[in-house]
Amino acid sequence: MSAEPASAPRAAFFDLDKTVLSTASSVTLARPLLAAGLLTRADLLRSAAAQLGYVLVGADRRRSERVREQLSLMVDGWEEPRFRKVVDGALSTFVQPRVYREAVDLIQRHHDDGADVVVVSASAEDVVRPIAAMLGADEVIASAMEVVDGHFTGRVARYVYGPAKADAIRALAAQRGYDLAACAAYSDSVTDLPMLEAVGHPVAVNPDRALRRTAVARGWPVHHFARPVPLRTRSTRPLRVGAGSSVVVGLIAAGATILRRAHRAG
Repeated sequence: MSAEPASAPRAAFFDLDKTVLSTASSVTLARPLLAAGLLTRADLLRSAAAQLGYVLVGADRRRSERVREQLSLMVDGWEEPRFRKVVDGALSTFVQPRVYREAVDLIQRHHDDGADVVVVSASAEDVVRPIAAMLGADEVIASAMEVVDGHFTGRVARYVYGPAKADAIRALAAQRGYDLAACAAYSDSVTDLPMLEAVGHPVAVNPDRALRRTAVARGWPVHHFARPVPLRTRSTRPLRVGAGSSVVVGLIAAGATILRRAHRAG
């Protein structure tokens, strides 16, 4: 009697901001970046003004590109090692308390079921990777910016947002052999609809109104996470990077945050 063929590898893809974390990772880092002198109060005011414009006028691709460019210019000239040091120093105080307990438990269940866990975020790899390591994730897909001579140039090399998330997931699935029909994806925002549609088991987590309507209409599960608690640092396997490179900056995630707020207001 021949043995049954082994099933294809599976993965669970998690958006980070408002899905695993109770807020945006870029927001959690604003205070430490300001204290370190990398951000100025004028930078924060410009960012707030841009977000207000999105809420009042609405979001589209053209406006999102303009805001993304403005935010990338804010990091122009920053020293990458200094930025990483600020991020590492901020994790335990500013990021860990924002992790949803429900997300931690769900990630553990996927691991127990033999699936890889992939964090997919428009935030920076330098921000996402240490958070993913705390969670025990296996892969990271994140945005990238150019670094020359140890300094950020302000040029966005890769922006993992909207349809780009789905493209990156498909590329990673082809590389790792994942059966996307057997994979799961989790997000709070309708801007991640392409990512959710790319897998066989999409799940809405604390969804905005547009995503909630879509999830209900299509019969997708809707989860409600409400318990952000400190997450003790845990030793994990080395992360394999699914997209982007180590030369990335976290503040480009603010563009995604702006779009999310605009969709929630609509």
